[in-house]
Amino acid sequence: MSNRRLFWSIVDKIEALIDSGIYSPGSRLPPERELAETFNVSRPTVREAIIALEVREKIEVKTGSGIYVLKPANQQAPYQKINAFEVTQARALIEGEVAAIAATTINEDELARLHQTLIDMENTDFIAAADKEFHQIIANATRNNAMILSVENLWKLRSSTPEIIRDYDSVCSKDNSTTLAEHTMIYQALKSGDATQARSAMHTHFNRLINALFDAVESRALEEIKQKNNEKRGLYSIPHSSEL
Repeated sequence: MSNRRLFWSIVDKIEALIDSGIYSPGSRLPPERELAETFNVSRPTVREAIIALEVREKIEVKTGSGIYVLKPANQQAPYQKINAFEVTQARALIEGEVAAIAATTINEDELARLHQTLIDMENTDFIAAADKEFHQIIANATRNNAMILSVENLWKLRSSTPEIIRDYDSVCSKDNSTTLAEHTMIYQALKSGDATQARSAMHTHFNRLINALFDAVESRALEEIKQKNNEKRGLYSIPHSSEL
């Protein structure tokens, strides 16, 4: 058997031991010397197998400590749940700086397209699409791929959970005139090339959105309390004497 086929056979054997639970997640594999003796192969062959297993994310090699079995990908601890407030705060911080940069780099064509989104937002059928395009144009105007990707990812987070979608829908479908006015302020700052004003206008826009989210959550909580109280009222109400 060739050396290449030999180390892959060791990979398969160790994976089988991991999958069977003999080497459980978090446990430490025997050292290379013992593995070489167990499988009757050379230590370099074991070393190649360990590298392959590490690439497959089956194990983790900790220098000076040993080789540890990782949890399967579908059992890895999930990221902490993100809510609409966290997304909005992150957008405010990142898009504020994006607007400041764009104020010094945006060109006439981008300003024209930005202005068109303001016109489109006057039509309630185009609000959502125009809003997204507005922020994308500003991000693209930075000429910074990391900034562009950051804004794109934040927009993806907006629709990452039913809770975030619900919270954003509860505020973004209301008070379109205020949103349009805020977008117009951002546009004017960008058009004038004022980085400080562009950042400030973007922060104003998101601060208002955060406050609107709080109002929506409070309103929903009060409605839930009212509904529960109505259910209890019916349960504990005393019938009138005429009904006895």
